[in-house]
Amino acid sequence: MLHRRWFPDHLDGATVVLRRHTRDNLRDFMRWYQDPEVARLTRYQDGPMRAEEIERFFTMRALGSDSLAMGIHVRETNRLIGSCAFSQLDGDNGSALFHITIGERDAWGKGYGGEATSLMVDHALGSLGLHRVALSVFAFNERAIRAYERVGFVTEGRSREAIWRDGRWWDEIHMSVLEPEWRARRWQERAIAEGRAPVPDAEGAVAPNRGG
Repeated sequence: MLHRRWFPDHLDGATVVLRRHTRDNLRDFMRWYQDPEVARLTRYQDGPMRAEEIERFFTMRALGSDSLAMGIHVRETNRLIGSCAFSQLDGDNGSALFHITIGERDAWGKGYGGEATSLMVDHALGSLGLHRVALSVFAFNERAIRAYERVGFVTEGRSREAIWRDGRWWDEIHMSVLEPEWRARRWQERAIAEGRAPVPDAEGAVAPNRGG
């Protein structure tokens, strides 16, 4: 039953729409993963991927049946700006591993990745009924860490000095969000929207809700 719901045709958000990849998206993958800065943030190896590596990765990750991969499209223009995926689906233990890349640099810092992550987490913990979504991120990718925290991911550990980048060692940070945490967060968001709960400020403290 889980596998039948595993592959949605699309997931709709306010600013992005996630859609299943097509073979035509390979040319965008080629450009993204040959970009040194994209490679720096996403690869353990130092340097961009070779064309044959990208094609193999695209065929296995984006089109393959062992992971749920979705292209990230800007809703207003339908422009493809990145990709996100679940891998290592463990139905017995209700878990999956999340991956995301915003390949278009001019789309960085605009909230697209955060909304795509939220849509995927909602699908995993809501529609699929999973219990846990996990991810790993390099410690120098502070923008991504903040985005994950806004969605509800918490740091659960780190692999110390796991990657050599920019002339020094960096930790790899392991984060996860659990279904009860996600459910409580969604309840609070609904309560705030309906004026039934205090509104958190920028530091996470709560302020009186002044909704009518």
